[in-house]
Amino acid sequence: MSYKRRCSREVSVGNVKIGGNNPISVQSMTTTDTRDSISTIKQIKELEKAGCDIVRIAVPDMEAAKNISNIKKEVNIPIIADIHFDYRLALEAINQGVDGIRINPGNIGSIEKVKMVVEKCKEKNLKIRIGVNGGSLEKELLEKYGSATSEALVESALNHVKILEDLEFYNIVISLKSTDIYKTIDAYKLISEKVDYPLHIGITESGSIKKGTIKSSIGVGALLLNGIGDTLRISLTGDPVEEIYVGKEILRSLDLLNDKIKVISCPTCGRCNIDLINIVNEVEDKIENIEKNITVAIMGCAVNGPGEARDADIGIAGGKGEGLLFKKGEIIKKIKGDNLVDELINEIKSF
Repeated sequence: MSYKRRCSREVSVGNVKIGGNNPISVQSMTTTDTRDSISTIKQIKELEKAGCDIVRIAVPDMEAAKNISNIKKEVNIPIIADIHFDYRLALEAINQGVDGIRINPGNIGSIEKVKMVVEKCKEKNLKIRIGVNGGSLEKELLEKYGSATSEALVESALNHVKILEDLEFYNIVISLKSTDIYKTIDAYKLISEKVDYPLHIGITESGSIKKGTIKSSIGVGALLLNGIGDTLRISLTGDPVEEIYVGKEILRSLDLLNDKIKVISCPTCGRCNIDLINIVNEVEDKIENIEKNITVAIMGCAVNGPGEARDADIGIAGGKGEGLLFKKGEIIKKIKGDNLVDELINEIKSF
C-alpha cells in the first residue's frame, strides 16, 4: 500500500507550519485552570518535554484570557486559545499574544462581532480553527439529518467556513470530531473533497488511556492511511502527556515520523529461553534518547528470530545461555546471555 497525502494549503501557528508538505504535528490541551499560571506553565513544559508541537488552553472568562501573556512568555510551543461563544475573550486572547484561536464563528453572534475577531486575526496573521463536534451540533442540523451524521458535521463546518471566507479570511484549520469512528472517518473524507484547508484529526471523547488509545489509534490511523490529516490530537481521559506519546507513536508506526529507533519484538512463546519482556523494556529505556532512523529487533527464539526479523537493521535473538546478534537477518556472532543487552546497545550506538 502506498501512502499519498492529501494536498492542503499551509497555515502557520507560531513557529509550526500545518498542512502542505510539513510534518504532521501533534497537539494536546491543558487540564489546568488557565487562571493558574504556575500549574499551567508546569503542564505545558511537561508536554513540551514529551514532544508536543502545539498546545490548546481553555479560556472560560476574561481573567483567563488576560493571563495568557504570563503563560506565553514562559513556554516555547505555540498556544491556541479555546473560545466558546464570547468574541470578547477571543479579542483579549489575541491581544495577550496567543498564536491562534479555536472558535466557531457562527456561534459568537452578529457578523460585526465575527468581523472584529477576523480583523484582529488578520492583523496578527493568526489562524482560526473551526472545531465541529458531534455532541454540540446546531439544532437545525440535528433536525435536518435526524442525528449527528457525518453529513451534518460537514455542513456545520462549511457554514462556519463560509462566514470567514465572506470576510476574506482563509487562514483556517478544520476539525470534525465525533466519538463514533465511522462517522468521524466519513466526515473527514467528505470534507477533504470539498476544501483544501488543513485538517485537524482525532476521535473526540475516546475514553480512558487504555481504551482511548486503542479507539484513537484505529480512527486516526485509518485517516492517516487515507492521506488525511495535517495535525492531530489524541483525546484521552488522563494526563495529557499520554496524548503526545500515543500520537507520536501512531505517526512512527506509519513511518510518518522517524525521530526515534523503532523496536520490534516477538510476543514470546514456550520456545523462549530468555527474559524477553524485561530485556525489551531495558533496551527501550536505554535507547529512548538515541536519535537514529533504524529498526531494532529483539526476538526470543534463536531458531526463527533472525529470519522473522530480517528487515530489521540490527537485532538479537535469545537461546539457552546465549543469544545471536544479527543484521538484516544475517547472523554476525554469538553473545553470552548476560551480555545480550550491553552488546546490543553498543552495536546500536556504533551502527
